Amino acid sequence: MSGFLEARPRVGYYYTGKTDTEELNNQLHKLTVKHYQSIAVVVSESDSVYDAICTMFLEDVGTLFVVDKQSHLAGVLSRKDLLRASLGRQDTEAIPVSIIMTRMPNITVCKKEDLVVYAATKLIERQIDALPVVKDAGGEKYEVVGRVTKTNITKVLVDLANNQLF
Repeated sequence: MSGFLEARPRVGYYYTGKTDTEELNNQLHKLTVKHYQSIAVVVSESDSVYDAICTMFLEDVGTLFVVDKQSHLAGVLSRKDLLRASLGRQDTEAIPVSIIMTRMPNITVCKKEDLVVYAATKLIERQIDALPVVKDAGGEKYEVVGRVTKTNITKVLVDLANNQLF
């Protein structure tokens, strides 16, 4: 049950030698992104900055994923990107998000099969709030199927503490 004791016939119970950290590590390395991902909010690269700002507030998210006409991941928009664009004296309804987004080669992604630990490491290393969860669409093209955020990672921690894994 807890992994600390095992039983054998004619021997009885015995200590396995596992520590708390080893057991926690084993549990963490069983968790994949597909169990904790949330729904991605996407906008088209032809949408205006104004539309992206409205979408961000209406959906209550901090990151928007930008897709091209074939629904492949083209870029990412953060709150900071949209704030920077809105501070200028330009018309936000006339500027497409493709002008201000972070483009595809510079985006870190994860897949549904990846470990949650891998996604959390990428969030920390890149100092970002969300990762797109993608599936291959051929070549260097990806289709967005979800997102992993710092909130999702916090949910993993709470579930571990409450012994309520998926």
